[in-house]
Amino acid sequence: MDDLAGFLRTRRSRVDPAAAGIPTDARRRVEGLRREEVAHLSGVSVDYYVRLEQGRATQPSEQVLDALARVLGLDETERGHLYRLARQRRRRAKAPNGRIRPELARVLDLVVGAPALIMDHRLDVLAGNRLAGLLYGRSLPGLNTARHIFLEETERGLYADWEKCTLDVVGHLRLAAGKYPDDPRLASLIGELAMGSERFRRLWARADVCARTHGRKAYQHPMVGLLELHQENFALPDGSGMELVVLSAAPGSPAEDGLRLLAGLGADSGAEHSVNSRVRE
Repeated sequence: MDDLAGFLRTRRSRVDPAAAGIPTDARRRVEGLRREEVAHLSGVSVDYYVRLEQGRATQPSEQVLDALARVLGLDETERGHLYRLARQRRRRAKAPNGRIRPELARVLDLVVGAPALIMDHRLDVLAGNRLAGLLYGRSLPGLNTARHIFLEETERGLYADWEKCTLDVVGHLRLAAGKYPDDPRLASLIGELAMGSERFRRLWARADVCARTHGRKAYQHPMVGLLELHQENFALPDGSGMELVVLSAAPGSPAEDGLRLLAGLGADSGAEHSVNSRVRE
């Protein structure tokens, strides 16, 4: 699904030669750095770097990876992705099974006044509290947010910042593909998104990666209007690849009023107190 050679090519094309100390003129036709320039700046032979980009060189040393990360201007997330791709042939991580302990599912119901859910590395929603179900307007187990964003909601749907959401989703799936290259369900999802969304294909080809940690998330809910929320992602410490995601509103904000109204509407309609459920395997 992802490979070291392709990642190096896309990162090389984005480096400004002038910023790397390489003089340029109008005759230059290469976007970014040339292969031989990356090799020279990294202190490796041109032949070895060419073999890296062609997928013929395996197991580059830590020193080589550090030098390439420096020359290519990789941030912390990109560095981690580079190292994982380089080690794929040595040790390939097994995809987690996605099972949720009942005790963990009960934690979601303790989050009051904020949508909270648990997602896996494929962006499958495994469980959510009552308010999260009301936000999405559906039962959460079985929802995949990548599929929801690219194939169902598109530009005028639930996501007020749809374009930014698509960037985040693709960056996350790129990271997941680097961690779990042998996950058939992840490969199937990526193929489905590529077949069904031209924007997904364009963003995937860029090979950008990003780690979801926290930030603004805006929803245009059909019943309560705009909800400008803050998202916090908490990686579970059990190595499962799952995250607890909490969407909170600032105290006294219109979004807090909107969530309170949404909860009241759900109570009036006789909604269930919880939509927690283990995902089916």
